[in-house]
Amino acid sequence: MSIAHAYCKVSIAPVRFEARDSSEMTTQLLFGEVVDVLEKEEKWWNIRTLSDNYSGWVDPKQIQSLTKKEVNRWLDGLSFERALTRTLRTERGNQTILRGSFVPFTTGDVFSIGEDNYVFIDQTQPIVARTASEIALDYLNAPYLWGGKTPFGIDCSGLVQNVFRLLDYNLPRDACQQEEYGSRVDFNDAQDGDVAFFSNDKGKVIHTGILYGTNKIIHASGYVRINELNKTGIIHDKEGYITHHLSSLKRMI
Repeated sequence: MSIAHAYCKVSIAPVRFEARDSSEMTTQLLFGEVVDVLEKEEKWWNIRTLSDNYSGWVDPKQIQSLTKKEVNRWLDGLSFERALTRTLRTERGNQTILRGSFVPFTTGDVFSIGEDNYVFIDQTQPIVARTASEIALDYLNAPYLWGGKTPFGIDCSGLVQNVFRLLDYNLPRDACQQEEYGSRVDFNDAQDGDVAFFSNDKGKVIHTGILYGTNKIIHASGYVRINELNKTGIIHDKEGYITHHLSSLKRMI
């Protein structure tokens, strides 16, 4: 049986571990993101993302089916929204999309996905070259949200993935997967924008963040914050103990 395809038509769509509203949210789809539809139930569809091969269950009312030809047309020249928010005019009314949403690479205001038509009704800002740490600072004080990927709620690996996507470097979704990428660097050779990974007592990578300078880190823990970092790990900002134990440092780009 051939695999069906769809795209996220809402601003943010939660992807859940099981096919029920009360199930854990494992990640989010952002507007324009294309998925393969693996299984259809009455109220839930099992999907797999094309961008990072992540699977889960979504409410089918939040995605729109596409043909293979429509998928290929949409993916041709695709980019990521860099502004924190943009506004679209749609056939359903105005819609706000967020940083990291999937949008055309071209600067035109009008585009379509399948049979759906969209118009940007606000102006885009010129793309200015920025570092990973500079982009990460835009998320400062965003609340921690397990599975989140937006400035209104984000987890540690979602922060790292989103930041590097805006630098045209696509990383997997989870911290333990991200740690397999890049080149390992010694702490004494660390640079601003390197990615730090932290492990639990069993050696499993469970946390990540982006170096700010060489002895601070921007990471999502309770909220997106800046903490001191040493060879051992992240230092609690008041009590001085190690909150996360450093496993490795990687240079992604």
